[in-house]
Amino acid sequence: MKELKILYLYPDILELYGDYGNIQILRYRLQQRGFKAIIEPYSIGDTPPNFNDYDLVFSGGGADQEQGILAKDLIQYKISIQEAINNGVFFLLICGSYQLFGKYYKDVDSNIIPGLEIFDYYTEAINDRKKRCIGNIVIEAELNDKKVKIIGFENHGGQTYNISTPFGKVLSGNGNQFGASNEGFFQKNVIATYLHGPLLSKNPQLSDYIIKYCLDRKYNEDIVLEPLDDEFENKAREQLS
Repeated sequence: MKELKILYLYPDILELYGDYGNIQILRYRLQQRGFKAIIEPYSIGDTPPNFNDYDLVFSGGGADQEQGILAKDLIQYKISIQEAINNGVFFLLICGSYQLFGKYYKDVDSNIIPGLEIFDYYTEAINDRKKRCIGNIVIEAELNDKKVKIIGFENHGGQTYNISTPFGKVLSGNGNQFGASNEGFFQKNVIATYLHGPLLSKNPQLSDYIIKYCLDRKYNEDIVLEPLDDEFENKAREQLS
């Protein structure tokens, strides 16, 4: 039986707006096709993970306090994380995790939380705590040379700058900053985004893009995924988009 090994970072700290649902969706869509999902959590104090041992690394969202707590722990794995990304391990990063993989995050009180500096973007919160990018958001992303609508929910005060390759074009909502034209960060094996919801429950095509990438890479095959019944998900998408 083919399997994917998934590392779930800080499930006890980074879990906003249903982000754990992304893990559930990945497991479900794998199992429905006869594949096995091995989910291994990691949090502060656990045995250090070797990021290259995994096919997919997932990390969810967290508020400023949570980011400050775990940033010191995460930084010790910078080299291992960079190697894993370079080797093609897929990373799905939501909200606070998205920010921490950049140069830094400056909070509303101008305190600097150092990032991993894996990527060149950086995030700065505006001084007004009540002013946030919040609400439903729809973007247009390109997956395997096909334009796909991606739907989610954003709630962030941080404004992310210096994005070289965005995840998608904003059709409705804010994105990386208030009124931005682009949202998130994307390269072949990294998706970093502000979209909660959970993201993958609302976007079956995105889920399957990630699953296929990981299976193809692991088994060196062009695996054809059996279609699943996404009628309910697609009806929900029609209402949201």
